[in-house]
Parts: sequence; C-alpha cells; structure tokens
Amino acid sequence: MIQLFNVYKSFGSKNPALIDVSLTVEKGDFVFITGPSGAGKTTLLKIIFCTEKPSSGHALVDGRNLNRINDRELAFLRRRIGVVFQDFKLLPRRNVFENVALALEIMGFPLPMIRRKVHQTLRYLGLANKEGYYPPQLSGGEQQRVAIARAIINNPLILLADEPTGNLDPDLTMEIMALLKEIHIRGTTVIVATHSQELLKDTRRRIVTLNKGRIV
Repeated sequence: MIQLFNVYKSFGSKNPALIDVSLTVEKGDFVFITGPSGAGKTTLLKIIFCTEKPSSGHALVDGRNLNRINDRELAFLRRRIGVVFQDFKLLPRRNVFENVALALEIMGFPLPMIRRKVHQTLRYLGLANKEGYYPPQLSGGEQQRVAIARAIINNPLILLADEPTGNLDPDLTMEIMALLKEIHIRGTTVIVATHSQELLKDTRRRIVTLNKGRIV
C-alpha cells in the first residue's frame, strides 16, 4: 500500500526534514507515527498525501511511484486519501453539510448522490442533527468529527490523521480514537501522527518513532 525507500526531504538550506527513511505500510494496517515536534512526522504524511515529493529516494503509494506520477494520476490518487488535521481546517462560513459535501462537489458528483452520501456519513458519526450548524457553533470534538466525516466521505483507501487529538481533552481524545479504530475495522488503512505518549500507552498498534528526521 505504502512503500518508502531511502527517502530524504530537505527544504532549502535547512537541516533535512527526513533522512534515509524506509517504511512499509500494508493494506489494512493501523500505524502510529510518533516523535517530538520537528521530528518529521508532518513531512512524512505530506509525502504520503503527495503534497510533497522526496528530494531523493522513492515513495510508492497504491503502487504509484510519486517521483514519476503525472498530474492526472496524482489528482486521482489524492482522492483516495483522506486527511484529518489537528486544527480541523473547516470553512467557517460553510455549515456542516457544506463542509463535508465540498470534496464531492469538486469531484463533480451529482447533487442527489452528494446529499445521500453526506447524510449517511453524518449519521454514522453522530452528527445528523448538526447539518445546519457552522463550525464556530460546534465543540472541539464535534468539529473534529466533521473533519473526519469530510475525510472519509469518499471511502478512501488511506486515512492520514496529523495530531487529530492535539486540541482535545482526554475524554474527547478517546472518542476520536475510537472513531478512527472503527473506520480502520471497516477496511481503511489508518496512519496517525502524534507526539502524545499518553495516546500510545498500552496500545498494541504498530508504532514508528521519528527523531530529527530519522526512524529510530
């Protein structure tokens, strides 16, 4: 599903963000990427999501080499990857329904199908009664569930979550992690980047640790 071979990533003259990273994530895996701030976690996710390319080395996602992919293939691949961010990245002037529907609108789905899929996804995440609400009217946990709904609306092969519980209290953290685990059980490959050691405590999931751009 995801294969990285001796990947380096640098941004100008700064120290490399990733150094000689080799990693394989199989279809259906649930993997934590951890390490301190600046370790390279977000850069690694950006490479998997194809918003950054390796400076050297090779990255393959769903069998496609990101160094050789054309724009059309890249757009198709990114549609198969959902992303959840720490700061939600919801559009404040669009309501819950509109935020979740946006990805399908961009892809050109017909309106009846968009309505059906959005209604189904919001019901699944316990947000059916929040469709007309705007992000500032929601709690942090509700906003993150909307962000997850937006990320999974198109049934992605891969779900990337970058510090998805960083702004949430412990109870909401457990709620969001339970949702991610349920999405994983349904067949999605899930990768969660986190610096929280509490989140990793007692987990039996695979943990990949980064420090100063290297897997340690």
